[in-house]
Amino acid sequence: MSKLDKIDKTILSVLQEDARITNLDIAKKVGLSASACLRRVTSLEKSGIIQSYNAEFDLSKLGHDVLVLVRITLQGQSAAMMSEFEEAAKQIPQILACFLIAGEEDYLLRIAAKDVTDFGKIHANYLSALPNVLRMESNFVLRPVFNRGLDANTF
Repeated sequence: MSKLDKIDKTILSVLQEDARITNLDIAKKVGLSASACLRRVTSLEKSGIIQSYNAEFDLSKLGHDVLVLVRITLQGQSAAMMSEFEEAAKQIPQILACFLIAGEEDYLLRIAAKDVTDFGKIHANYLSALPNVLRMESNFVLRPVFNRGLDANTF
């Protein structure tokens, strides 16, 4: 774990809130010169703490009104079975995220669909063809309660 000072933590918080903010505006918020701020941001990127800059979309405005969390249990947990499943899951564009989890299930998938009928097609055409799956349970998200990044005071 990298040792972060208060300025680094503030930079991370600012970028987490608005990844499009200019370096000059970050510098003003943290009380550094633009060049010193850029050095810190570059250091955070090179260390792997900042992995990417992403845009967050309102999926419903893009015609995807249904978000489904799918829990997957594999037939076994060999490295080969898990790798085969993971590679196949990566090929399905409707799977927004795939998490290896601890507990009764092995994976949690986050899937975007246009509607329930569309999810049925995704399930029939793609999910049911995933290799090494023993059981699959789908949970439809009724509404997001919150989705946030890690608070700067916790790191």
